[in-house]
Amino acid sequence: MQDQAKTSRAGTTRRALMRGVAAGVAAALLPGVEACSAGGAVAGLQDLPGYYPPTLTGLRGSHASVLEAGHALRDHRARPTARATGEAYDLVVVGGGISGLTAAYLYRERLPGARVLVLENHDDFGGHAKRNEFWLDGRLHLMNGGTYSIESPRPYSAVADGVLQRLGIDATALAERIQSPRYYESLGLQSGFFLDRETFGRDQLLRRDAATPWARTLVDAPLSARARADIARLEESRPDYLAGMTLDAKQSLLASTSYAAFLRDHVHMDPAAIAFYQQRTHGLWGVGIDAVAALEAWGQALPGFEGLGLARHATPLMGPTAAGYIETGGSVDVHLPDGGATIARALVRALVPAALPGSGLDDLVTARADYAALDRPGQPTRVRLNATVVNVANLGRGDEGVRIEYLRGATAHTLLARHCVLACWNAVIPHLCPELPPTQQAALHEAVKTPLVYASIAIESARAFAALGVREIHAPGGYFSDVSLNECVAVGRYATPRTTDSPTLVRMTRTPCAPGLAEHEQNRVGRAQLLATPLATYQSEVRSQLQRMLGSGGFDAARDILAITINRWPHGYAREFNPLWERWQPEGQRAHVVGRARRGAISIANSDAASFAYMDAAIEQAHRAVHELLGA
Repeated sequence: MQDQAKTSRAGTTRRALMRGVAAGVAAALLPGVEACSAGGAVAGLQDLPGYYPPTLTGLRGSHASVLEAGHALRDHRARPTARATGEAYDLVVVGGGISGLTAAYLYRERLPGARVLVLENHDDFGGHAKRNEFWLDGRLHLMNGGTYSIESPRPYSAVADGVLQRLGIDATALAERIQSPRYYESLGLQSGFFLDRETFGRDQLLRRDAATPWARTLVDAPLSARARADIARLEESRPDYLAGMTLDAKQSLLASTSYAAFLRDHVHMDPAAIAFYQQRTHGLWGVGIDAVAALEAWGQALPGFEGLGLARHATPLMGPTAAGYIETGGSVDVHLPDGGATIARALVRALVPAALPGSGLDDLVTARADYAALDRPGQPTRVRLNATVVNVANLGRGDEGVRIEYLRGATAHTLLARHCVLACWNAVIPHLCPELPPTQQAALHEAVKTPLVYASIAIESARAFAALGVREIHAPGGYFSDVSLNECVAVGRYATPRTTDSPTLVRMTRTPCAPGLAEHEQNRVGRAQLLATPLATYQSEVRSQLQRMLGSGGFDAARDILAITINRWPHGYAREFNPLWERWQPEGQRAHVVGRARRGAISIANSDAASFAYMDAAIEQAHRAVHELLGA
């Protein structure tokens, strides 16, 4: 970021505009704090003055120190001799994400006098439910750094909804109270598509109004006449592309055929028209239409199925996301200003009130967490950050307790607990708990997660979006598949700007993959790409794509981009059943069920254990794990 004395529309300098962001960066430059962001965590780091991860920009998400320690464990590298801390707890939770924090919360509900320690390897709590904070022109701006919302393909269960209600979060009421979903539409801003020159031959932004025929939307598209006609036909006509087949036969074919193959072989679309849809499934599945079954695409209301006469009910041939939406229409959809991070903060407030003083959601959203209060001696629940667990072992064959070893920086420590909940990724559990049976370890290793990149970008204004008449843009061939203005929400003292002339935030998402391979092979290749990509490349791609998309609306990346935060998650969405690549199995035989089995005083809780990549699954698995340890 260049600290230039550039005068903004309101007469403030760029230096004043960025004061809040600079304060966050300054926190990273305190002795030891930089090590938190760039590798080599230091014991007691969270106790240092100015420690406040949400305001850090640059490369966030799973930062270098986390990956280094985890990969050393995977590669069986030697580690320092551990020293006993003398600490003993009723429960130690490995992982401070939604499952881990919920497990701690439910355990203390059952045993109010229990002593609980949460060990989290990242520099902030929340797991994937992180928040990015920016101060622009003296105003707080928030965006999710990971988990986007409370939404799920199914209504929340009594267990999951009950936890939220007890935390003071009523999703139905919030959806009505804090969201203004039609605000941008009221300004005339619609959806758009950006066709890039690398894929389509020429850069072109298309504005899409639902009332406009597709032929008119595509009139300037760098596509052949046939490709434009094919897209319009797919979107607007309702033929039965599988005429003559029974409904059962249609569903079987769609379950074993990718959406891309369906468009090619049954809709007979031009290759460039198929490319227009390639990344439409990235948001839910993290891979393109070549790796998602057509039946799943039907469940997500993608075009081409309206004339097939399919009954609107789920079948065993569908994965849980598509099946959930088909059966129930999904849960209440509410986006909090920082996404799922608000839920993590509510759990931390309930566990360690001194870390987030106050009550109710309205003051929680704007509260500044006191990280030094998370791990103070003597309090019943403690949350210890930058602590990577490397070994968990039962002390006996039954419920005799657990020994936990963890690293903080270059120092290894051990402590004891009556119970342990492993609320980390399934794939790491066999490495830190080698006593698990081989069949269980193999099942845990099957949990290949989807790599994700969420970029939060502070810009000087949304004027270019307004000039072009768009609020969100899908890029079928873009490095980032989706770009959107921050949602319009207001809760307590927090509100997003109600003018396109003010500084604001933009969200960009990328799910690196390798089209042509099976889904989980794509995940592995995508993860390698993600980890090999330096921050400078991500920043360059952000600037280039925004310039190419918005330049004709007056956007100048060098002038208008104020800050970039790249949240990379090499292990993102939990693996779900994909009928295109996997055979159906009874629930009890599935890898996620076999993998989550309790072992002595150790239980497992995460969204992997549900094979369902949503917050309600994380909460429900925490409930199951605590129930296993404490009984009915």
